[in-house]
Amino acid sequence: MKKIVSVFLLISLLAAIGAGMLVWQKLNSIEKLRLSIDSPTEFEVLKGKSLYKVVDKLGQFAEIDTFSFKIWLRLNPEFERIQSGVYELPPNVSLIEALDLMVKGKVKQLSITLVEGQTIAQWVTALSQAEGLSHNITSKDVLYETLGAVNFEFCVNIYASVEGCLLPDTYFYTHGTNSTDILGRALSAMQVYLKGLWPSRLINIPLSTQYEALILASIIEKETAIESERTEIAGVFVNRLNKNMRLQTDPTVIYGIGDSYDGNITRKHLRTPTPYNTYVIRGLPITPIAMPNKASIEAALFPALTDSLYFVATGNGGHQFSTNLSDHNKAVRAYLVQRKINLTREQEKTRQ
Repeated sequence: MKKIVSVFLLISLLAAIGAGMLVWQKLNSIEKLRLSIDSPTEFEVLKGKSLYKVVDKLGQFAEIDTFSFKIWLRLNPEFERIQSGVYELPPNVSLIEALDLMVKGKVKQLSITLVEGQTIAQWVTALSQAEGLSHNITSKDVLYETLGAVNFEFCVNIYASVEGCLLPDTYFYTHGTNSTDILGRALSAMQVYLKGLWPSRLINIPLSTQYEALILASIIEKETAIESERTEIAGVFVNRLNKNMRLQTDPTVIYGIGDSYDGNITRKHLRTPTPYNTYVIRGLPITPIAMPNKASIEAALFPALTDSLYFVATGNGGHQFSTNLSDHNKAVRAYLVQRKINLTREQEKTRQ
């Protein structure tokens, strides 16, 4: 009898060991299972979808044994708490690694670079074309109200314009983010940056508000992309403002022309009054004309101490600065000669 019992116990033990080995093999197969993904692949988990539904969808990348996965999940119940969103699955990712991303909510990060020197209209176009953004901008006035610009004192204006009030930078976001959310962050970033600089500005600059500083900074931004020139150009504009001279800067005229600008400024353009034509009006235009970057804002608040009142492009990059009209006219003539030389060279290259 004892011998029979022993044999029975042995058989039971072997069966248990066999069953244990089978369970271990199934668990191991789940742990080691890798998805057939050759390149970064987007995978969306819809809100309210159960883990089993998600795993079933992952079945397009690998053969997943449902029974084995249920056993594995009993031992790892924390994986039931997956979060919705769009995820980027890396090449050769394992099933468990993929699920871990979803449990931790590590959704795919997207980004957009809002470029300095561009206008709000150009930014809105870029946002409308950006991957994963929900575009909800309908008009200039609605945008001004939606961003709460009226609550940002530095940007309050009667023209309901956020031009120049948003800080150029690269902004990160996730799928489904609204365009206005991105612009709202850019508005807040500008407020923080400008607020930090404003108290220490040079006392002799003819700027009474932070908004005026942004107007001047936007003109500097459009006049040069050369870092070392920004403060010198700012100094010229400050000198002209202090002397009640017209700024006479082409970028403001172009902005005032608007969509009808075809790339050429005519004498008629220079003579036609607009709130932005600084060949006609004195002082600053009514709003910024572009989005200035940090360097241009710093230049507006900390301009170079210079006697220059004029500047003109050299034709070879950069500008020639002058303290009097006679020298400026000479520099203009030199520029025209250089432009003709450059044009001839371009035409010769075209013929070759």
